[in-house]
Amino acid sequence: MKKLLLHACCAPCTTSVYRLLKEQELSITGYFYNPNIYPTAEYEMRKKCMEFYSAISGLPVIYIENDLAIKAGNCVECYETRLRAAARYGKKNGFDCFTTTLLISPFQKHDVIKETGEKISGEEGIGFFYHDFREGYYQSREISAKLNLYRQKYCGCSESQKARERKHEQAA
Repeated sequence: MKKLLLHACCAPCTTSVYRLLKEQELSITGYFYNPNIYPTAEYEMRKKCMEFYSAISGLPVIYIENDLAIKAGNCVECYETRLRAAARYGKKNGFDCFTTTLLISPFQKHDVIKETGEKISGEEGIGFFYHDFREGYYQSREISAKLNLYRQKYCGCSESQKARERKHEQAA
């Protein structure tokens, strides 16, 4: 059975991705490493929610504390940092491949994530499991609502938080 390391950006995105992956013949472990999340209180909320989901779903999750700051608003650097960390951890710890829940969001730069994962796969010597998980986006929202999971309102960095606030102010 192949061992897959699942980079998890948050619990809501993990819900349907994990369900889809469980249908494959894979041994799945979550990997929560998100140094992009700002502020610290937001990071703690997302981590707490992931811990709750891990407990009720049975998904084992490895939590890596934030060790650096990613420049806000630089999505490519953010994807690169998190996926490379997952690939290196996976390679070092005997995983066959890695993927990310970022591939579920219609709001992320899907093609950039895919290209980044494939590039890192070649550089780090571990497979990248690509799947367009966006098919499960609305299911993940339903599951999250049923489980009363905390759903964040922005991607994570301070720039995405400011952009959301500007959009909200314009709508008011």
